[in-house]
Amino acid sequence: MEKFAPGFLVGAATAAHQVEGNNIHSDYWLQEHTPHTSFTEPSGIACDHYNRYEGDIAMLAKAGLNAYRFSVEWARIEPEEGRFDEKEIAHYKDVIACCKKHGVEPVVTLMHFTSPAWLIRKGGWEAESTIAYFRRYAAYVTEQLGSELQYICTINEANMGLQLAAIAKRFQMMAEQAAKKAASDAKSAEGTVQVGMNFQKMMENMKYAAMENTEAFGTPQPQIFVSSRTPEGDILVMRAHQAAKEAIKAVYPDIKVGLTLSLHDHQALPGGESFANAAWDEEFTHYLPYLQGDDFLGVQNYTRSLYGPQGQLPAPEGAELTQMDYEFYPQALEHVIRKVAEDFKGELMVTENGVATAEDSRRVAFIDAAVTGVQRCIADGLPVKGYFYWSLMDNFEWQKGYAMQFGLVAVDRSTQQRTPKSSLEYLGSAAG
Repeated sequence: MEKFAPGFLVGAATAAHQVEGNNIHSDYWLQEHTPHTSFTEPSGIACDHYNRYEGDIAMLAKAGLNAYRFSVEWARIEPEEGRFDEKEIAHYKDVIACCKKHGVEPVVTLMHFTSPAWLIRKGGWEAESTIAYFRRYAAYVTEQLGSELQYICTINEANMGLQLAAIAKRFQMMAEQAAKKAASDAKSAEGTVQVGMNFQKMMENMKYAAMENTEAFGTPQPQIFVSSRTPEGDILVMRAHQAAKEAIKAVYPDIKVGLTLSLHDHQALPGGESFANAAWDEEFTHYLPYLQGDDFLGVQNYTRSLYGPQGQLPAPEGAELTQMDYEFYPQALEHVIRKVAEDFKGELMVTENGVATAEDSRRVAFIDAAVTGVQRCIADGLPVKGYFYWSLMDNFEWQKGYAMQFGLVAVDRSTQQRTPKSSLEYLGSAAG
């Protein structure tokens, strides 16, 4: 694998809730602990990254990586409406200082799926008030941390709500069919969305969920960030991004601001063109008016989606599947970067790309193919400024728990011992 030019960001990514542990004020923490939760297990102490970040960042830097994308946790920083916790913001100052100490560029995400429980009780991600709350939070974080940052991602995978709405509808239609085969097919549908979800368990628990959600959030249908989004809620997320961007630029105009999107490589077989085009419009194109003036776009891709005359198709017969039931298809990243660059003219950053597998040799192969594709894009003049592998370490993959192995580093859950995999050093070897 060839090296990137000096200055290109080669890093790994994490999200606060998935690695830090004990995020007790968040909506996810509450959902994990309801009696009929859809989570296979609670996050608990996670990877204890909150206490072990210094060793984790040092390990990343030692392997040659020069950047680290991580999220600050809104539920820690503002555990109650209007009350900012100085101890918690100081913690993230220390994380950033640790990055700088080791020559690692910090790239901060303000909102990576989890929200304060109080925000959800006030209407969550379908409520107009959330825009102002997010703006205030973004301003506070930027005032406290912005002097040491070059890049801020406002919202992770801002388009996830529409993706989940589509897959939930598809899953329910399939699951409601009586035949045993139909239930099996429905289970495989989870592999078409780029986040760890247990739709089957969610359907089974629906009769309990309303009562338990009412007890936890004061509403039978809490609008968390990864709830199925309405069209109005979809645009509300974009407006929250724009408000946050204005708040950030008002404090530090030179910080580069963008958001990240979950993007598939939509490929049409003969007769499937209209379905592929519609999927791309829903996933990307209709957001373009709200991305005007953004400094960069975070591209997040893991696989491709195939379409035929009747709509979306399963992975090809005999295709290698990952632990997440995605098709192993690292070529998708290059295709998506090229497609995005046709319409978005700012900088591009690969903020997530990775594979869940127990075989690290397959991870190395995935990274090799994906990175080579990025380098071809750069050679053709596309403004790609960084590549962040997901994830630095095996962690809490949302509703699927700790079974998914995305990490460049293995984590022993009983001892918290870290064991770097060969893929960590391999990715580090690409840094210029």
